[in-house]
Amino acid sequence: MFIEIKPNSSVPIYLQLAQQLMEGMARGELKPGDSLPSVRSFASDLGMNMHTVNKAYHLLEEKDFIQIVPKSGVIIQPKGMEKATDQQKQVLAEQIRPLLAEGMVLQLSEEEMVVMVRELVRQIKEG
Repeated sequence: MFIEIKPNSSVPIYLQLAQQLMEGMARGELKPGDSLPSVRSFASDLGMNMHTVNKAYHLLEEKDFIQIVPKSGVIIQPKGMEKATDQQKQVLAEQIRPLLAEGMVLQLSEEEMVVMVRELVRQIKEG
């Protein structure tokens, strides 16, 4: 899996890393039970601070996407991902809402935004 960090992005580096790992999971490149590099190894490979990788890993652990096993490693959730709960759907809706409002302020039609979402889903699936 190829990780590309944009240092000049307004998105924090730890979040870029977490988002790219989630995209890898969504595409099936990272499967349940797969190991991720240690924090130290990943940070060295990506040329970033260990705290940044650690923060990305903990974000993914909070979402129950990975398991961090002290002194053993980091693995993609071995039991696989379950379908989103109503609470998880609510959280996603709250995160998407301001983006849709911004699109509406920028005079995007509902159809244009639907097309945009479909295109983004296609891009994530295809990598």
